[in-house]
Amino acid sequence: MKENSPLGLAVDRVSNQVSSQVSNQAQYDAIVFDFDGVLVESVDVKTEAFGALYAEYGDRIVEQVRAYHILHGGVSRFVKFRYYHEVLLGKTLTKEEEHYLGERFSQCVEDAVVAAKYVMGAYEFLENNYQSIPLFVASGTPDLELQRIVARRNMSHYFLSVHGSPASKGDIIQNILQKYNFDRDRVLMVGDSLSDYEGAIAAGVKFIGRVLQYPSTVPFTADTIVLPDLCKLAV
Repeated sequence: MKENSPLGLAVDRVSNQVSSQVSNQAQYDAIVFDFDGVLVESVDVKTEAFGALYAEYGDRIVEQVRAYHILHGGVSRFVKFRYYHEVLLGKTLTKEEEHYLGERFSQCVEDAVVAAKYVMGAYEFLENNYQSIPLFVASGTPDLELQRIVARRNMSHYFLSVHGSPASKGDIIQNILQKYNFDRDRVLMVGDSLSDYEGAIAAGVKFIGRVLQYPSTVPFTADTIVLPDLCKLAV
């Protein structure tokens, strides 16, 4: 990333603010992370898996499937399956077909997500902070699959709890706030998708976005703090 790029300037402008926010842990009661694309570089794994599931319908459909997934990161795969069938293919998706697609998708991605590398700075942040501030995961991955992936990656000890779909990000954060009686002004959500941002807004908590490219992949408002990785969150 060039220092004079829009994202580079944005990062420079907020880096001191972010560093002071996170290093001064008294500012937060808790931090909630999305998983894919925020802690682990696994977005491309799932993009390819969605494309493979719809390869029989041709390249045009595959490109639309991939594009929709990228634009709607953090949304449940089952919501995406319904969109792909009903909107792109003009077909009704039965419960049996939905289950079949879900099973095939899990088989395609789980091992790859377990093997995926950390987002730069994520491992260091977790290692340095999990014993001093409550950390959580709120993901669009089905709950049981997410629990397996986190356990297989030996990450479970970093988090007070880990939450996946079908619960929405907003509901997950709200439940965390209520269960632990956190002040919503002292909770941070770190995400890379519109569903993460909307979940944080719905719950009334702070938000920082992980964004790789500017401006084409930025789904947030212009005043949102965005970072290319989690290095700026490291203490």
